[in-house]
Amino acid sequence: MKLGIVGLPNVGKSTLFNSLTKAGAESANYPFCTIDPNVGIVAVPDERIKKLGDMYKSKKVTPAVIEFVDIAGLVKGASKGEGLGNQFLANIREVDAIVHVVRCFEDTNIVHVDGSIDPARDIETINLELIFSDIEILERRISKVAKQARMDKTLAKELELLESLKKYLEDGKMARTFEVPEDEDMQAWFASYNLLTAKSTIYAANVAEDDLADDGANNQYVQSVRALAAEENSEVFVICAQIEQEIAELDDDEKAMFLEDLGLQESGLEKLIKASYSLLGLISYLTAGEDETRAWTIKKGTKAPQAAGKIHSDFERGFIRAEVVNYQDLLDCGSLSAAKEKGIVGLEGKEYVVKDGDVILFRFNV
Repeated sequence: MKLGIVGLPNVGKSTLFNSLTKAGAESANYPFCTIDPNVGIVAVPDERIKKLGDMYKSKKVTPAVIEFVDIAGLVKGASKGEGLGNQFLANIREVDAIVHVVRCFEDTNIVHVDGSIDPARDIETINLELIFSDIEILERRISKVAKQARMDKTLAKELELLESLKKYLEDGKMARTFEVPEDEDMQAWFASYNLLTAKSTIYAANVAEDDLADDGANNQYVQSVRALAAEENSEVFVICAQIEQEIAELDDDEKAMFLEDLGLQESGLEKLIKASYSLLGLISYLTAGEDETRAWTIKKGTKAPQAAGKIHSDFERGFIRAEVVNYQDLLDCGSLSAAKEKGIVGLEGKEYVVKDGDVILFRFNV
């Protein structure tokens, strides 16, 4: 999974990226200190693989990972090449989902590119640039399709979709809330346009430390972000990028104490990962053994052969069956053989839909 971190200059983007990845992207109090996108790989915290690894005495424990891309700050006119606009839009097109950092704190020492704090305006600034870019893509496709649509029923159908979608964007709406007709062709066309405004978005409301304990409930800026997100079925999580940077420097025990002192149950990274999995409909299944215990990320609804294909294409091609046991059941039994004796290890075929926390041994023959 690849998440792009975006936002106006000086909203805490690079500070958040640094804390998430400890990759040390330059952070400074002026626009465009992030000129090339910085990339960091982050392990998904998962207690299950640690416990399974201990049970199997695994030589290696490998978590699922998320790739974060810190993308250069955006300004008005980016869709026309202002600032680092063209580069920004090209980088964002490659990610699976967008983490949109919005400034929800006052600080006279940190300049705001528009001179005041207004999350709704900031979100609109970025969204409009994405909309303008998408409209340009649609217009190019319309001019190509329109010439032949009179003689081709399929292209005429696509033209209808294109024009409907373009009008929707021109009304200031995001493609992710556009209802694509239940038609295989139209669904495929819509996906092929790879529109920026169709990408799932998580809003990161960056607050001062005092607003963390109540999750921004008394912060008017956070409330405006939540109201906007609700309209487009997006996720919101409250974070203090500065605190996250401090947490990133601590070991696990110190981190737990620090979070407890702040009245928090989990770090911003954990909140973000939960929001990402929820928004993108992702789950993890597990494989375990002496050599390695590992978590694998898949989409909800994935069947066993396709889940096996995440490990290796040969596993999917030569799939025979899957031996499946629930993670907690396996732990309670103490071993796979004990779980088999209790009859709680299932032998599943090609139609089995993998569940979160399944521990799976794939049988295949190539």
